Amino acid sequence: MFLTIFCWVALICFFGASFYKAYKFAKMPMHGRQDLYPIPLETNERMHYGGSYYEDDKWYEKPRHHNLKGEIIDMLAEMLFIKKLFIHQNSLWWISYALHLGIYAALGWTVLLFIGAFVGPASVFGSIIYLLTIVAGIMAGVLMTVGAIGLILKRLIKPEFKNYTTPQEYFNLFFLLCVSASGLLVWLGDKSFEYGRNITRAMLGIKSFAESYPEGMPIILIVHILLLGAVMIYIPFTKMSHYVGKYFTFHKVIWDNEPNLPGSKIESEIIKQSKDPKPSNQWSAPHYQPQPASEEAVQK
Repeated sequence: MFLTIFCWVALICFFGASFYKAYKFAKMPMHGRQDLYPIPLETNERMHYGGSYYEDDKWYEKPRHHNLKGEIIDMLAEMLFIKKLFIHQNSLWWISYALHLGIYAALGWTVLLFIGAFVGPASVFGSIIYLLTIVAGIMAGVLMTVGAIGLILKRLIKPEFKNYTTPQEYFNLFFLLCVSASGLLVWLGDKSFEYGRNITRAMLGIKSFAESYPEGMPIILIVHILLLGAVMIYIPFTKMSHYVGKYFTFHKVIWDNEPNLPGSKIESEIIKQSKDPKPSNQWSAPHYQPQPASEEAVQK
C-alpha cells in the first residue's frame, strides 16, 4: 500500500510542481528582450543570413508576418535533438543527448505501461505496446546510464567544465545514475519489465504488489521504486526542470521582437510594471530601483 501511494504522490508532485513552475514563469515581469537573430518566426528573404525587418525603412509601420511553421520546427529541433548544442559543441553533444534521449525513453516507457495496463498483450495492438515497452525500457536504462556517466566524467576531467560545476550538479547526475543503474539491475532479473507492469497495475488498483509478489518484493526493486519516485519529486525543484522554461525562453526572450510602439501593449506593460509596488512583480536587477513613474518618464 505504501509503495502504491508513494508512486501516485511522486507522479502528482512531478506534474503539479512542473505546472506550478510554468505558472510562475508566465507571471514573471517582462524580460530585457534580446533581439537576437535569426528568428525563425519571421518570414522574409533575409532570414538565411540572420537579417530581419529592422533593415527596412520605417519597419514599424509595416505588417509583420508570423512564421508558425518555422517556429515549431526550430523548437522541436531544440527540444528533441538539442540542436544548438550539436551546432556549437558537437563533440559534447552525444553525451548530453544520450542522457536526454534516455529520459525521453523513460517517459515513453511510463506512458506505454499505462496503455498496456488497459489493452493487455492478447490483441495485436496489445502485443505492439508490449514490445515497444520493452524497447523503450532498455533504451531508457542504457542511455541514461551512459549519459550520466559521460557527463560526470566530462565535468570531472575537462577544466572548462570542472571549474564551473557546482556540488548540486554532481548530485543531480549521480541521482539520475542511481535511478538508471538500479533499473538495469532489476531488468537483469526481469527482461520483459514485468515489474513495471506490476507497478502500473497496483497504481490503477488492478492488482496489488502483494498479489504480484506473494513471496515478497526483491530489495533492489523496492530501492529502484523509491529512487525513481524520489527523483520525480526532486526534478521540478531543481535546474533539471529547464524543460518548463523552454517555451518562455524561446517565445518571451529570444524570439520576442515585437516593437515597443506608442500606445502598444508592450508600452502599457512597462508602465504598469514600473509602478508595481509588489517586490515579487518587479525586476530584480541591482540597478533597478522601483519608484512611482509617470508615463512621460517611462517613455523617455
